[in-house]
Amino acid sequence: MGMTRTTNQVQTKLQNDSSYQAIVATDVHKWYSNKFHALRGVSLSVRRGEVVVIMGPSGSGKSTFIRTFNTLEEFQKGSIVIDGINLSHDLKNIEEIRREVGMVFQQFNLFPHLTILQNVTLAPIWVRRWPKAKAEEKAMQLLERVGILEQAQKYPGQLSGGQQQRVAIARALAMEPKIMLFDEPTSALDPEMVREVLDVMRTLATSGMTMVVVTHEVGFAREVADRIVLMADGLLVEDGTPDEFFNNPKEERTQKFLSQILD
Repeated sequence: MGMTRTTNQVQTKLQNDSSYQAIVATDVHKWYSNKFHALRGVSLSVRRGEVVVIMGPSGSGKSTFIRTFNTLEEFQKGSIVIDGINLSHDLKNIEEIRREVGMVFQQFNLFPHLTILQNVTLAPIWVRRWPKAKAEEKAMQLLERVGILEQAQKYPGQLSGGQQQRVAIARALAMEPKIMLFDEPTSALDPEMVREVLDVMRTLATSGMTMVVVTHEVGFAREVADRIVLMADGLLVEDGTPDEFFNNPKEERTQKFLSQILD
């Protein structure tokens, strides 16, 4: 009893400690051409080792929001702190954050003229300045981890969509990031290929990686997420555990969204 209470107290203290936070976004606003207000004061904290799934209708600002985490999208107001580094226009900070944050997109964005092995080793060699041998050893380990070691010497065009997306995950992991962002990683895949990518992501989540995932995959969200948030019209509408989100949503907007995606 005493041990449990002490453990809970320690966990609460850690969760409230800013050094325990991987991502802290506060009152983030984003305008396009000073006309369209894409993000309307979004705040979100993600603890180290936590898996947060962002859901919401098309055009809600989900992808825009997570793309601000590594400056693929600029924001005009608010603050974002990634792994203790304040995201600003300082190029040194931006480069440091991009080394620590991996991202997997809807499209695979692999270099078609390079082999799978070369695609995975490119960034560690040029950005991390790793020797080629070290980068290749790491790449082979990661390709084995995502289940496509035998494809190392092939080219992207020779692989299925699901295999290419697994290469994209291995490529992001090759930089040894502390945080992984996924922007609807299965939306461009045929249904039969979705499972193999989600299986890799499930394994990654259980390893303790901090993950923020934009997805409509309800089964994945229920099983893997520590928290699920709903975005709509550039606002963060709801934030709760999978049980709270799916079984007892507080907001009417969430209830409407769930009625449209759940049978």
